[in-house]
Amino acid sequence: MKYIVKGSEPQSFTEWKAWANEDWQPTFGNLSGDIKRDVKSALMIEQGGICCYCEVKLEYNDSHIEHLDPQCQSLEGQLDFVNMLCSCQQKLKKGEPRHCGNSKGDESISITPLQSDCESKFTYTADGYIGFTNEASQETIEHLKLDIDKLNALRKNAIEPFLDELLSQEETNRFVKNYLQKRDGKYNEFYTTIDYLFS
Repeated sequence: MKYIVKGSEPQSFTEWKAWANEDWQPTFGNLSGDIKRDVKSALMIEQGGICCYCEVKLEYNDSHIEHLDPQCQSLEGQLDFVNMLCSCQQKLKKGEPRHCGNSKGDESISITPLQSDCESKFTYTADGYIGFTNEASQETIEHLKLDIDKLNALRKNAIEPFLDELLSQEETNRFVKNYLQKRDGKYNEFYTTIDYLFS
């Protein structure tokens, strides 16, 4: 889980919410079209193109706007940009396990990507497994299903190139430093896993 610094909401979203009157109140359910695209794009940009929870690369057509404080518990939070993140898995293939926002559903989580120390709450092993440092991080892993086989395998694949025995320590260090560089506004997948294991 990578720490996310929230930015300003898109101007189009601010203006859309300002149209509220006695006859019409904005809700997340009627957010659509260009304004919804603006919101989702802004979220993807501030997250560096990776999922707010598992850190896989976000694809615009296979990601969704996630409410950190679930919509059913916070009507005010529906349209609060600070409460919005972008999670992977908009489209679920048959038999595909749910994780991240799809697994979280209407639950709250103890550790969030908006907490500046969130990255230090999880541990990783060279074979792709995620671990917890306390009860809160254990519960967060369980709610988001961050320890499912699919994500463990994806993390392991991201780690393997760094374990090449032909690389000198200096080459590995350069490789890691390069991987952790934000390029064109984007992070590489599983940023915190690589940072934890090799920095």
